[in-house]
Amino acid sequence: MAQSRVTDFYACRRPSLTTPRAKSICLTPSSGGLVAPAFTRSGSRKRARPPAEPGSDQPAPAARRRLRLPGSDSSCPSSPAEPSSPAEPNPPAEPGSPACPSPVKRTKSATVSVGQQRGKVPSEDSVSELQNCLRRVRKLGAQARALRARVQENAVEPSTPDAKVPTEQPCVEKAPAYQRFHALAQPGLPGLVLPYKYQVLAEMFRSMDTIVSILHNRSETVTFAKVKQGVQEMMRKRFEERNVGQIKTVYPASYCFRQECNVPTFKDSVKRSDYQLTIEPLLGQEVGGPTQLTATCLLQRRQVFRQNLVERVKEHHKAFLASLNPPMEVPEEQLTRWHPRFNVDEVPDIEPAELPQPPVTEKLTTAQEVLARARSLMTPRMEKALSNLALRSAEPGSPGTSTPALPVTPPATPPAASPSALKGVSQALLERIRAKEVQKQLARMTRCPEQELRLQRLERLPELARVLRSVFVSERKPALTMEVVCARMVESCQTALSPGEMEKHLLLLAELLPDWLSLHHIRTDTYVKLDKAADLAGLAARLTHHVHAAGL
Repeated sequence: MAQSRVTDFYACRRPSLTTPRAKSICLTPSSGGLVAPAFTRSGSRKRARPPAEPGSDQPAPAARRRLRLPGSDSSCPSSPAEPSSPAEPNPPAEPGSPACPSPVKRTKSATVSVGQQRGKVPSEDSVSELQNCLRRVRKLGAQARALRARVQENAVEPSTPDAKVPTEQPCVEKAPAYQRFHALAQPGLPGLVLPYKYQVLAEMFRSMDTIVSILHNRSETVTFAKVKQGVQEMMRKRFEERNVGQIKTVYPASYCFRQECNVPTFKDSVKRSDYQLTIEPLLGQEVGGPTQLTATCLLQRRQVFRQNLVERVKEHHKAFLASLNPPMEVPEEQLTRWHPRFNVDEVPDIEPAELPQPPVTEKLTTAQEVLARARSLMTPRMEKALSNLALRSAEPGSPGTSTPALPVTPPATPPAASPSALKGVSQALLERIRAKEVQKQLARMTRCPEQELRLQRLERLPELARVLRSVFVSERKPALTMEVVCARMVESCQTALSPGEMEKHLLLLAELLPDWLSLHHIRTDTYVKLDKAADLAGLAARLTHHVHAAGL
């Protein structure tokens, strides 16, 4: 049994070969003649070289062989010749051996490979096809370049010479969603909801008023440092002088601000001689001159502050209504909710008012002041350098005197519809649609909370009418008490309603459909009687008509 070799394993692992190749018997010549391929067992890992078979012309197999590739021309490489002996020709192989092909087969394979190489030369048809593809590619490239140029021309906006955009603008982080859509997430009936930043400012005023009242009632000097610490502990938010300026802008008659020195602070970080911002509440205009801030006074001041915030939002809402097409005008005393397209949370922030600043002490800040003070103490060379610096700083085009341009706030006008979208539509029809939409929005903005609650009940009535009829059909009685009907409908209705709220819906249903539902008061109970033969689809249509009439 012949010993397996590493090259046999790699020949079997190649994916192109389905069957293992036959191994040729290559023998090396020896002095004793041909030796049969007999192997002896040895304890070492190195393969022993088999001895040559006596009486044979073929040489014994070489101790080391080259790794043969399946597509190589010479499948039976000979062993490397010794440097002292001349190169010997390859030993002849058997004609039937698959490993060593015959000269005739080798000539045929060489002829086939030459024919394949000649067949790779492109013909005239393939050259013309490539030229057509090249022309199509060039044509598509020209069309793409023209389209890109047209898009760039449309994207460029006409810039005016007056508008100056700063080269470096500070990156503004986008506000989180709970701030940008705060007005949409408010529970209860819709009304005049304040923006999130305005509500935070109102809460800051409430906390500041509480801290000021505590300090003022015990006759202690109120400083901004004390108020800042207390407000930040109450709200878990930063409270700066900018917020105090906003409070002064919204409610200027709430406090009196001064800069005072020699205020005891009991802190090592603040000196007694330093100026501090002191806060004094103004009480004479609201209540009539009380000496202390009571709970009633704090509540009144809080209501005044919130009303001032609402008035500011109404101003922006009025400007938004004037920018619509067609413009709308709603009386402020009849306004109960904002316009549906008015984004409350995008109202501009309140500009802080100026607070008293500590008096400016004499400081040498410019080169001219330094030159006037130390003219006698400096050398002529230093004096000349300071004079040049003063002249350069006094020039209007110097970089030190340039003021940064403020970003322009875009108007709150909604984007108008493109004329191409309304092409072919009658102008009179558009005017009627816009007038009807304005009328609907006006009715929605001036609707009081009672009307809003009635409209919500009307929208539930079609569903409740079907549930009520099924209750009477299942009970098989001509009349039922109000308590029983409300209990059955609360269990069957999808909307979570209390029995008292369900009774109000039934009273409204009996008011709108007296021919179908009737109420009879007998002694201390109220009985509900229903006409089971009535058409439920017609009743639902009548209720829907009432809903539309109340919505307008």
